[in-house]
Amino acid sequence: MIIDCHGHYTTAPAEHTRWRADQLEAYQAGRAAPAYPTISDDAIRESIELNQLRLLRERGADLTVFSPRASAMGHHLGDLETSVAWAEVNNDLIARVVDLFGSHFAAVAQLPQTAGAPLAAAVAELHRCADMGFVGVNLNPDPSGGHWTSPPLTDPYWFGLFEALCERDLPAMIHVSASCNDAFHSTGAHYLNADTSVFMQLLSGDLFARFPQLRLVIPHGGGAVPFHWGRYRGLADMLGKPSLDDHLMGNVFFDTCVYHQPGIDLLVEVIETKNILFGSEMVGAVRGIDPTTGHYFDDTARYIEAADLDDESRQAILAGNVRRVYPRLDELLAAQGR
Repeated sequence: MIIDCHGHYTTAPAEHTRWRADQLEAYQAGRAAPAYPTISDDAIRESIELNQLRLLRERGADLTVFSPRASAMGHHLGDLETSVAWAEVNNDLIARVVDLFGSHFAAVAQLPQTAGAPLAAAVAELHRCADMGFVGVNLNPDPSGGHWTSPPLTDPYWFGLFEALCERDLPAMIHVSASCNDAFHSTGAHYLNADTSVFMQLLSGDLFARFPQLRLVIPHGGGAVPFHWGRYRGLADMLGKPSLDDHLMGNVFFDTCVYHQPGIDLLVEVIETKNILFGSEMVGAVRGIDPTTGHYFDDTARYIEAADLDDESRQAILAGNVRRVYPRLDELLAAQGR
């Protein structure tokens, strides 16, 4: 079995995207947002069958852990009320995808966040989505959109959300949204900056001593972390922290959204198998075909198949680790006899 832990609804129906533009226009004009449009099941089917489901089948995978489009979360746009409404319609749309294609997709929630605002609304949406059967959430450590005005994840500001994650046995994928800072390209810099920065935040603190059940997935191969593993081991020593294995790696996991073979080879050599989850973020940040291989950059299963791994390690990365880190997903699959 192959489970992709990192998928986004980047092909949502046009009516959904237009409503977001209308919502933000209404916010700027100081008027109420229009009613959300009626989107047919057929429109959802077409958007999925021609895109994510087609590629899932072509690439031999079985299921994608699916969330709203990350770059469109737009936590820096509008206010908290705007963010709450946008998160709710996004999550409801993801729930409809799962209702229509439950054997191929499992739901992960977008949280309403606004820089400087309390996280009570995010906690409430987490519980609402958990009640609907969602298996995880995406957490934006920088809702300012590239200006980093929020405290590090080790700050008490975040603790109520972490308590809710532990209560509902949900992992969080660390995922920023688009950047509004011209110094940081959204997918080429801001995403990877966030992955790397959050790992260092966690290294500097003692978050998992307080929340030993908390599980955080750092996507995009962990940003720069595997390439600089010696630096982080050395920093842990300099800061008087335990070894990374004891301090972080019982709670932190990296995915395989690394779009070339040498990058995957480094990842599986440096990071223990138990901390690597298969992910592709297909139809996402990098959608083209690699001219040196003739295959899509984001067809990451090919890299795992070609990596120097024994069969047990390969299967752990492709499915076993995802089921362990997302226990509610494991329950759903077990109920389906898978």
